[in-house]
Amino acid sequence: MTNILIIGAGRSSTSLIDYLLNQSLNYHWKITIADVDELLAKEKCGGHANAISIRFDSKDEQKRRELIKQQNLVVSMLPAFMHGDVARDCVEFGVHLATASYVSRDMLALDEEAKKKKVILLNECGLDPGIDHASAMKIIHALRQKKARITSFKSYCGGLVAPESNDNPWGYKFSWNPRNVILAGQGTAQFLENGSLTCLPYSRLFKESETVNMGEYGDFDAYANRDSISYIDVYELKEIQTMIRGTLRQKGYCKAWHVFVKLGLTDDSTIIKGANQYTYSQLIGFFLPPGKGKVKQRLAEFMGTDWDEEIEKMMDYLELFSDKTIKLSEGSPAQLLQHLLEEKWRLKAEDKDMIVLQHQFEYQLPGDKSSRTLLSSLVVKGKDQRHTAMARTVGLPLAITVKNILTGKVALTGVQIPTQAEIYEPMLSELKAIGIDFKEEESN
Repeated sequence: MTNILIIGAGRSSTSLIDYLLNQSLNYHWKITIADVDELLAKEKCGGHANAISIRFDSKDEQKRRELIKQQNLVVSMLPAFMHGDVARDCVEFGVHLATASYVSRDMLALDEEAKKKKVILLNECGLDPGIDHASAMKIIHALRQKKARITSFKSYCGGLVAPESNDNPWGYKFSWNPRNVILAGQGTAQFLENGSLTCLPYSRLFKESETVNMGEYGDFDAYANRDSISYIDVYELKEIQTMIRGTLRQKGYCKAWHVFVKLGLTDDSTIIKGANQYTYSQLIGFFLPPGKGKVKQRLAEFMGTDWDEEIEKMMDYLELFSDKTIKLSEGSPAQLLQHLLEEKWRLKAEDKDMIVLQHQFEYQLPGDKSSRTLLSSLVVKGKDQRHTAMARTVGLPLAITVKNILTGKVALTGVQIPTQAEIYEPMLSELKAIGIDFKEEESN
């Protein structure tokens, strides 16, 4: 009997758990689903004969170590900063680990020891990062087979609401961790453009967004992720002139979000106490320079040319200029904003979310000075509230690769991400078979 431990039963784990439970019938797996909320873990088990649920706090060192040493593989769906202890225990006890999170310094430090123990520490195997790596490397390797010179690579991904469920002017509803959305982009984005390093500070990030066209789905806003430069080495694109990885939002979203950034409403470093004594209109007023007139007028004057009628409608939708009272007794500006947006951007029972991802390659073939363009695009819509597009595209790549590790199709050890053909080929093949497939378009 092979033992699998899944730590974390949140919304992104649904498709992962369902897939592994289904596969457990073929491979005689025993799956333990662990979460601080045991009722949630029990719900995700769905009464399956090969699953058990337990209440589990990863900070409980004794219980964590005792549990991990009994496993063949651990899937950690914990927040990224909590993987370190789990990873160290896995390496010590010779247990494989799989996560969808970015590779951390803690994880990299375990690479050599993991290889000695013949253990794989799989990371970045979800959607973004994950499917984006796998699909990009498949194209890069194919272009290298043609001896092509890749001059530009841009990759954009976003979790949005499907057009048929889009009933608000922001074109956005939460399908994953709201806090990550509120704090997105903080820091300075670094990317390579036309051979030059570009640093775009948070204060300008949403104002200087680009436009990405997704064919029948129209135009989207795209803002740069924090670090695109490190992926030049990851993708082995030493001669690349342009390298940008970014996030997609509905058209118009970025210029409106820039208002919150400029105001300071996404700040998470200070606490406003007694917040429930105030309205959201008063909250905005606290961040504006002294002046006369209503808050909306003062905000428009503060934003200057960065304000228009479309932004005004988006802010009105959030009831930011009404007498709507803040419900939290205290919180950072980011937390107070998040609490409001969780109410206004909630997916309804009948709503469907949508994932959009696009790679843009420019390259030259030997003996041909003309530049060619290759677009590779993915659109996935959610099925329902349980099987959202986000849950499917985060969970299924990870689940498929877990199966391939346990069945010997993936024999790599140490810290890995899905840029190796051994990982990405069977993953992408199976995803295609279930309808998660890229459409490619080439032009001169």
